[in-house]
Amino acid sequence: MLLTVERVLLLSDVNIFAELTGQVLAELSASFEEVELPAGEDVFAKGDYGASMYVVASGRVRVHDNGRELAVLGPREVFGELAALDPELRSATVTVLEDALFLRLDYEALYDLMSGHVELAKNVIRFLCRRYREGGAAPKDAC
Repeated sequence: MLLTVERVLLLSDVNIFAELTGQVLAELSASFEEVELPAGEDVFAKGDYGASMYVVASGRVRVHDNGRELAVLGPREVFGELAALDPELRSATVTVLEDALFLRLDYEALYDLMSGHVELAKNVIRFLCRRYREGGAAPKDAC
C-alpha cells in the first residue's frame, strides 16, 4: 500500500492533476483505491461497463482493440478517464504488460470531488481538451 504522501507525489506528476494544490491532491488521493494486477491480466475488456479511471503507479499496460495496439502506458499515465466522467461500455481492452499497481477512481468520487473543488474540474476539462487538440479523441482516451 502506498502512503498518503506517496500518492500525493504520484498524482502531482500526473498530467490531469499536476496543477492542483497539495491540499486538493491529499483529498483526491484518499478517494483512489489501489489495484494490483499481474502481467497478462486484463484491467478491463472491450464491452465491459466502465465507470472509473486509472492512474498507473507502477508497471505498464497495453491498450488494444481487435489485435491493434492503440497505446502502451506506464507510470504516471492515465486511462479510462472518459468513463469516470460518463460511464459507458469500454471501447478497448487494457492488458497488464508488467506486474502493475494502479490507483482507481470511480465516477461518483470524481464528481463529488469536482463539485467541491472547481480547480479539479478545470484541470480535467483542460486535460481532455489538450488530448483532443493533440490528435482528436485518441483511442486510448475512449476506453
